[in-house]
Amino acid sequence: MNDASQISVAVAETHSEFPADWRRVRLGEVCLINPRRPVGLSRDADELTTFVPMSALDERLGIITQPESRPFAELQRGYTYFQAGDVLFAKITPCMQNGKHAIARDLTDDIGFASTEFHVVRPTPEILGGWVHYFLRQPSTLAAAERSFTGTAGQQRVPPEFLVGIEIPLPPLGEQKRIVAILNEQMAAVERARLAVEAQLRAARALLSTCLRTVFEKTQNGYTPKRLGELLQLRKEVVHPHDKPTGQARFVGLEHIESLTGVRTEFIEVDMSRLTGRKPRFYKGDIVYGYLRPYLNKVWLAEFDGLCSVDQYVFEVRSSLAEPEFIAWFMRSSVYLQRAPIQTTPGQLPRIRTEEVASVELHLPPIPEQRAICALINDQVTKINQLHTALGNQLAAINALPAAVLRRAFNGEL
Repeated sequence: MNDASQISVAVAETHSEFPADWRRVRLGEVCLINPRRPVGLSRDADELTTFVPMSALDERLGIITQPESRPFAELQRGYTYFQAGDVLFAKITPCMQNGKHAIARDLTDDIGFASTEFHVVRPTPEILGGWVHYFLRQPSTLAAAERSFTGTAGQQRVPPEFLVGIEIPLPPLGEQKRIVAILNEQMAAVERARLAVEAQLRAARALLSTCLRTVFEKTQNGYTPKRLGELLQLRKEVVHPHDKPTGQARFVGLEHIESLTGVRTEFIEVDMSRLTGRKPRFYKGDIVYGYLRPYLNKVWLAEFDGLCSVDQYVFEVRSSLAEPEFIAWFMRSSVYLQRAPIQTTPGQLPRIRTEEVASVELHLPPIPEQRAICALINDQVTKINQLHTALGNQLAAINALPAAVLRRAFNGEL
């Protein structure tokens, strides 16, 4: 059995029995794969011509969204020729798996050129381009294409033989038109649902920021203003390789802290004898503050002792005056950022110095009220997280719909 037949059998086994008037054919029997450009194709050298780089394809929608126009002279050699109605199929990893595939439409004079990393599939009159396009976008087809890869890691490509040999179900042309129309409708509905849930997720992410702003704007009424410098003490303990430290330590860098929430996503266990640079030391209850790009609000209340990066300050909170959690929430808020004199230098990332942190004012309630405010914020965080989870589950279910719809379509169930 040759490679092409092995591929077609593997894909065909993913489909159930088809309706009686459907048949199985190899894609190469009903489409031209990478057809040659017409002999004598010519245009004026400066005539603008459609060009489709890989970046022009929307992988989620499977359409060309950002075609370019270039002079014909720039494109006539070294690029892949195609014409209106052809299906472009990305051959290289990871573009192929990511869904960089589309039907060529709205071309200048109905012709175009594309990156050489596309295969071109040209339907014959007995098969619709939409039918081919949807078939190729199925996860089962893409998985089979991945198994056919040739080349070295990072530069693997789908060989043209895969497309020639793959089996595709072929209903009568009228049935293809009916099913493709349904698929167009259903995919558009899926996209509308996805956009709606994504908008809700963006709104949900803004809820915590709104909550913090409201809380700390309210504290301005009736409470004594304090500078953070009165409440925080900068820790200056640093573990340096020159001191030949030994033992294990937990390292928490900027990349391990979520913006705004202050949630630590992970830590790294490090052998201090192998440190290559200095690392500030923190202790449980300290505020570990990312001073590089402070607008990211990377403020963590340490849950254990450990080390952090030199892009973070470590502050000990004077517990007789303030709750560490209260100060941490304040430093994550937009109220803090509005009051913080963040330094911006051309050519450098924004940062804030320790004396600038110390200069920021907040209105400080008594400690019992600070604790009550923290409890209120934490309750809101719990509710926001529950909303995030519910919306995330909705989005996952929506993202699974296209594969299910396509599977039904090509099993003859629509």
